[in-house]
Amino acid sequence: MSQAIHSMKGQEHSERGELRQHRAEGAAAGWLSRYGEGMAALGSGLILAVAYMLEQTSYPWAVALYITAFAVGGFAKAKEGISTLVRERDLDVNLLMIVAAIGAASIGYWTEGAVLIFIFSLSGALETYTMDRSSRDISSLMDQKPETGTLIRDGIERIVPIEELTAGDLVLVKPGERIPSDGVVTEGASDVNQASITGESIPVDKTPGDVVYAGTLNGEGALYVEVGQTSESTLFAKIIRLVQEAQSEKPASQRFMERFERIYARAILLVSALLIAVPPLVLQVAWEQAFYKAMVFLVVASPCALVASIMPAMLSAISSGARKGVLFKGGAHLENLANVKAVAFDKTGTLTQGRPVVTDIAAFQHYDENDALFIAASLESFSGHPLAKAIVSAAQERGLTPERPSDFGALTGRGIQAKLGGELWTIGKASMLREHERSGRIAETIDRLEGEGKTVSVLMNGQGAAAVFALRDQIRPEAARAIARLKKLGVQTVMLTGDQGQTARAIADELGIDRVYADLLPEDKVTRIKELKDEYGTVAMVGDGVNDAPALATAGVGIAMGAAGSDAALETADVVLMNDDIGRIADAIVLGKQAKTVIKQNMTFALSVIVLLIVANFTQGIALPLGVVGHEGSTILVILNGLRLLGYRAID
Repeated sequence: MSQAIHSMKGQEHSERGELRQHRAEGAAAGWLSRYGEGMAALGSGLILAVAYMLEQTSYPWAVALYITAFAVGGFAKAKEGISTLVRERDLDVNLLMIVAAIGAASIGYWTEGAVLIFIFSLSGALETYTMDRSSRDISSLMDQKPETGTLIRDGIERIVPIEELTAGDLVLVKPGERIPSDGVVTEGASDVNQASITGESIPVDKTPGDVVYAGTLNGEGALYVEVGQTSESTLFAKIIRLVQEAQSEKPASQRFMERFERIYARAILLVSALLIAVPPLVLQVAWEQAFYKAMVFLVVASPCALVASIMPAMLSAISSGARKGVLFKGGAHLENLANVKAVAFDKTGTLTQGRPVVTDIAAFQHYDENDALFIAASLESFSGHPLAKAIVSAAQERGLTPERPSDFGALTGRGIQAKLGGELWTIGKASMLREHERSGRIAETIDRLEGEGKTVSVLMNGQGAAAVFALRDQIRPEAARAIARLKKLGVQTVMLTGDQGQTARAIADELGIDRVYADLLPEDKVTRIKELKDEYGTVAMVGDGVNDAPALATAGVGIAMGAAGSDAALETADVVLMNDDIGRIADAIVLGKQAKTVIKQNMTFALSVIVLLIVANFTQGIALPLGVVGHEGSTILVILNGLRLLGYRAID
């Protein structure tokens, strides 16, 4: 046994060593990707400065340094532009800038060409940094993925890869370790940081019976956890898949801009060629002067700032949302959220917590509340129905320990019956009461509770009703404020639920929801969503269950509850609330609106600069350095404007 354990520990150290090496290699590659362009831009600028100082005293050395500055600052962009030309047989803005810089150098304007390369590479480095910063804010989740878990089997601890864990396994999570899989705490108590799942950094206390998630960080206590999911099916794994979708999917505006860029680049090259050829032939303008003006036109007319107007802003907004527990599956859905005029909510599990609790107890005959609750909990202790569990929980909260009944039997569709203390008891729907029993104080109590949207269960013995229990699914604490925030934005709120109308309207009135549609089947929810889209245009649907998936897919934007949501809802939705906080829906809409505003600002500014510089070039004539600074400066400004969205703060 000792030798086996020694061998196992050696294997564990080997695996962890390989993992550390892999992470080190990945970190090095990430560092190069993150800072490579910035280092190239800085190097190009330094070489340019030295070349400029040498130009008057040693021109050949200055030219050699200018060429070096071209190579250092422009290699990556030239490679990208040539790759687009070769593979896609198309032009992009990178190739336009390289052609302009080489053109300027070919007629002796080495400094201007090198300045163009330097500023172009600097703006490219800034754009890469912006997009990388946004991506890192989201994909930092990947670094929190647990690699191994401590499996307990036959009383022996063994470190295993998380891929080997299966449902039902028991794992030990030591202080400071990440929980390896979704599961339920069976023993121990600790506080767990769930920021990787919910976006909230405040640790949550976990005790036996509580659910825990893979990738969350255990605090100072030890926990024994029964594994509930394989590693591929955990909520953490689903989040990573959603992150990958969010990073790869481009919004419609960006796809349009990329198509426009290719067409625009061809037009700019064609006009530049005409500016080189026509003035010398028709207007007797000096060839060098015409070529210089064409190079200035090539620089100032290039769509660098336009191209950079969209994605940095989009990714910054997506990143900001992710830090607050709102995960967008792509920029397209962020765009759509900006246009949302109505939000439809499922009720159970979305506006409510999905767990009924006992709210009222009315005892009759000679029983008091505790007597009635003890009897009801004893009868319900065999049932797995949510209402039964709520009654048992209410008894336990009062320190009552249910007893085991005898002769237990189910009354299909109505309730249950069993003997307790030699007496036959029945608990179930109020409809089981005989007509003459639905009178007086009992009838008034039932009518009042049902009028408040509560579900009523009646406890009966041979003498009639002994107690009435009212149960209701509890409204989420943040629901009322979430609805109020949406109304403040001018967004209509709608409830779509399969629950009965009286219950639905009671909750809707309490929350201030504008419209209620109750008693709906899944296909009815789809019909209502289509009607709302005809009325309002873009409609968002918020849900958590399998039955919500069709409506989520039909809506303009589907929003799913991340922690409580079903697999079908998570897969179908466009936006996921990782901490189940529906108050974040208003934040998501505001983020969409702000991103839309920033993109409009960027595009208006970029187009204005391009038009102004083109007009100035044809009417007054501008120097190439001024054109470079004006054009590339506008690119840097639109990127910085998009970066502002990283600092988004929640609205009131």
